[in-house]
Amino acid sequence: MEFTFNSYSLTLIYCGTITLFISYYVYNRDRGAVRWFGLMMLANAVWSLGYGFELASSTLTQIKTFINIEYIGIVTLPLTWFFFCLKMTGKDRWFRKPVNLVMTLLIPAATLVLVWSNTHHHIHYKDLYISYNNDFPMAVIVPGIGYRIFTIYFYLLLGTGSYLLISKFRKADPVYKKQNYSILMGALIPWLANISYLLGFRPLGNLDVTPFAFIITIFLVSIGIYRFRLFDILPVAREKVLELMQDGFVILDQQQRIIDYNHAFKRYFIVNEKIIGKYAIELFGAQPNFMHHLQSKTSGKLDLKIDTPGGILDLEADITHMIDDNLNSDLIIVKFQDQTAIKKESLKIKDQAVELQKLNQLKDRIFSIIAHDLRAPLVNLSEVLKMISNDIITPEEFKMLAPILSKDIIYTTDLLENILHWSRSQLKGYGINKEHFNLRNLIINEIDYHQPPASIKEIRIVHNVFPNVIVFADMLMIQIVVRNIINNAIKFSNTAGIIDISASYQRTSGFIHLLIEDKGIGMPAEVVQNVFSGGNISTRGTMHEKGTGLGLMICKEFMQRNDGDITVESEPGKGTIFTIKIPVDPTKE
Repeated sequence: MEFTFNSYSLTLIYCGTITLFISYYVYNRDRGAVRWFGLMMLANAVWSLGYGFELASSTLTQIKTFINIEYIGIVTLPLTWFFFCLKMTGKDRWFRKPVNLVMTLLIPAATLVLVWSNTHHHIHYKDLYISYNNDFPMAVIVPGIGYRIFTIYFYLLLGTGSYLLISKFRKADPVYKKQNYSILMGALIPWLANISYLLGFRPLGNLDVTPFAFIITIFLVSIGIYRFRLFDILPVAREKVLELMQDGFVILDQQQRIIDYNHAFKRYFIVNEKIIGKYAIELFGAQPNFMHHLQSKTSGKLDLKIDTPGGILDLEADITHMIDDNLNSDLIIVKFQDQTAIKKESLKIKDQAVELQKLNQLKDRIFSIIAHDLRAPLVNLSEVLKMISNDIITPEEFKMLAPILSKDIIYTTDLLENILHWSRSQLKGYGINKEHFNLRNLIINEIDYHQPPASIKEIRIVHNVFPNVIVFADMLMIQIVVRNIINNAIKFSNTAGIIDISASYQRTSGFIHLLIEDKGIGMPAEVVQNVFSGGNISTRGTMHEKGTGLGLMICKEFMQRNDGDITVESEPGKGTIFTIKIPVDPTKE
């Protein structure tokens, strides 16, 4: 079965479920009128649940199925109301006679059979089809003779039961007048609802409001019976429903004193003392916005932050001001719902969305680099080789172009390496291989590797890294980081400059601080701020060397994955200092 739930169907299903739950406890609580009232609640629950699922159905077959189910409640509801009224008024001897009981049960039983077999004779309703004129598909019933007979029977039982109640309560003590009125008004509401539906006055289209009206009836009758002290319904509902709820509830009177609450409320606010009778200001004095809603009698929802021993709780307070003469005094009902986990998850999703957006932007940038920066040098080299092959240029002219081609090839190689390293770092199965290695040897190898491009610009690379400096990290990743930093230092150093590499051991932090310093052109503050994000557009070096800006982003990621870090200090015209924090060998402490 497929369902499309709406506000009406959800209301009926929710109320029907609660009514079903309460009917079980009411039925088992006592005998007499109590049990008939429990059966009446059960009948209403079946009707409400069936009609709720009917309103959520969109196929005729499914609608007919739930109509057959809800008619179990429809045919028994007037019966249980009638028997309840007989028991309440002391006339229950009437249905103890077999003849009276059979006559009363005959029409409900016949109606149920006619409904279930209606497709074969169409006696109960002539036609049943779906109307799409409302916000959602609804069943339209064309009444038949069986439908009209049952309607008369329905009203006959409702009217007889109501008459018995009026006769009984007319002689009641004046102190119970309001309670009696609640029961009589409850009996009148379904009459008015059903009559308006049958007469065609349907403000909600084809929606039958009768089950909604019976929910109100049961609520009002419950209040009346409770005030008569014949049995205790409301405490059952409170104990079994409110106390099992995870949401906190508190009820305040018109002086903003606490008159009731559930256990969840105490759990949220960690109150160990007796709080009945306390003023709201004593508990919520630190929440001025909340107190303003109470004092100004403003209903609505607002967010609260509550400091508890377990941490800060984000609560949503739903304030309802109930101003009703039938309640004898104004009440304030506040529901507190814990939103901590929801808000944390929301922030997590938001951060993930931002991170995903950054990755998409970086991906687009890499594709752009591959499409332009990577393609251009290869195309240039290919064209030059074709020209040599076709004797279009002489060997002497090729020698003149060779330095430019060499720069392009070096740039292309570095670019491919960085893209390869970044791609590998993004693979879920790509881990790190930490090992013990000598940092000095790695530095010397990298200096040797960079001597050719450094000599072109007459740059000296000096180092002051002591022998036997053992670090604990992924050697390949550290090599890539150092190579990128030295390459950048050469790129942005002036001719005849110096690149100084030094290392110091910070015992308190447990890291080797490797410093790579150049006296080049430096970077402005706004570039330094985003230098590791991959968001900066790479500038050309002092001899117009090209770059992509991906290298430093990879350096940052590799150092974080090795439990280290990399920072930068720079000033335009004075050079740049990169500080690489590498974990030392923990066994060599």
